[in-house]
Amino acid sequence: MTYDDVMARLEALGDPKVRKLNARNGAGENQFGVKLGEIRTLGKEIKANPELAAQLWNSGNQDAMLLATLLMKPALLSLADLDRMVGGVTSPQVADWLATQVVKLHPEKEARRETWMNSPHAFTARMGWSLMTERVLKNPNGLDIGGILDRIEREMGSAPEVTQWTMNFCLAEIGIEFPEHRARAIAIGEKIGAFRDYPTSKGCTSPFAPIWIAELASRKGT
Repeated sequence: MTYDDVMARLEALGDPKVRKLNARNGAGENQFGVKLGEIRTLGKEIKANPELAAQLWNSGNQDAMLLATLLMKPALLSLADLDRMVGGVTSPQVADWLATQVVKLHPEKEARRETWMNSPHAFTARMGWSLMTERVLKNPNGLDIGGILDRIEREMGSAPEVTQWTMNFCLAEIGIEFPEHRARAIAIGEKIGAFRDYPTSKGCTSPFAPIWIAELASRKGT
């Protein structure tokens, strides 16, 4: 399937309602509004194709960029490739798929965690904090958890919302997984107040860190 074939398929799958929702969630005009499930189905049909993935990513079209993350082979990408892709993200959905499908599967991702966390580019910093959250959960050995909380307390309140999102995840996971730091994590969440009024569907947990921490810690019985 060629690049033109794929773009034609994506355009045909476009839904005005999805396009409107995407725009409300930070996507730009360069999108067709394809449902995420249909993008995943198309990705399974095409299978891994790094060359096509690069063409789709470089299009700047949100639907094509999402599909591209499903067609990449992370191990074949250089750190410079990751820098370029992460620096080119402009919407939360693309940021999250790139993190899940590519960055977190890259063998050298740890080499970029701190660099990205310090970036002035909001989505690059978001990616760095996403990697920090993963490290906190999967391999906390050697991390200064208290120091991470210091930084969150110092920086999160003034960070762009897209960066706050993954900083907040990190804060919550520290509070959930480390009982000895729980009271402080909750206090930081209360002080900053990020996502306190975030709309939450019935049955879902609020992303406001104090509520999130208390509920998940209770479920874990810690």
